[in-house]
Amino acid sequence: MQFQFDFISAKGRFVSKHLDRIVSFRFMAPANYWETDLKFPVLLMNDGQDFTAMKLEKTFSEAYTLNSIRPFVYIGLECNQNRMHEYGTASSADFKGRGGRALEYSRFVIEEFIPFLKKDFKVSSEGMDWVYCGMSLGGLSAFDIGFRHSDIFGKIGVFSGSFWWRKKAYAKKDVADRSRILLDVIKNAKKAPHLKFWLQTGTQDEKADRNNNGVIDSIDDTLDVIKELRAKGYSYPGDITYVEIKGGKHDLPTWGKVFPQFVLWAFGKA
Repeated sequence: MQFQFDFISAKGRFVSKHLDRIVSFRFMAPANYWETDLKFPVLLMNDGQDFTAMKLEKTFSEAYTLNSIRPFVYIGLECNQNRMHEYGTASSADFKGRGGRALEYSRFVIEEFIPFLKKDFKVSSEGMDWVYCGMSLGGLSAFDIGFRHSDIFGKIGVFSGSFWWRKKAYAKKDVADRSRILLDVIKNAKKAPHLKFWLQTGTQDEKADRNNNGVIDSIDDTLDVIKELRAKGYSYPGDITYVEIKGGKHDLPTWGKVFPQFVLWAFGKA
């Protein structure tokens, strides 16, 4: 009897000293992973527990059959009940104290988990081959870590990012609204010319419109991140890709549906 594998998929567990907990993760790779000498590009994702709900096994297995997409491995980091504390911005917690362990999470990813992957898995050592993505608060975390560690990553993908994350409560008529933490993260960093960004929102991400300009906050915040990136010297369109889904919601089905488009952007052959 012979078996033919279409892909490889497995679950792993990693003991993190920085987080003082066991981190579960999902690994998925093309069927020839064991036979080839290739060092694969990597898609690292926060909120890896949503792998099944977003139907990513189908997305990746189909992507592996396309000549237009470079073979890659997927690694999804699962969160636990401390998600609201571990995700965020490493520079500071938000004004309610959320994200207080974001620095520890960043150190886990950069100092523990990625070195482990590079040692024990067939993954590329080239930063240009690494893509970091996430959804909602996990997207904010992926952006913050990827942007601050541009020597390790080449691309960043964010789905409905929690770019509203702020150091003080929103004040009405605050037009500049510089209390949003990520804007200063971008402003105060040195530009990494190679970085590319994929940002997605849905027109039904939410109903809130704090500044009453007729644009929901999720889209407003993402457009302001794009504005800040452009001020740093990144081109739009070009370095920055923005995808706005008409009728798209702040949910797993919306993100899962647009994910094949993101994979093509991340690993499509030029």
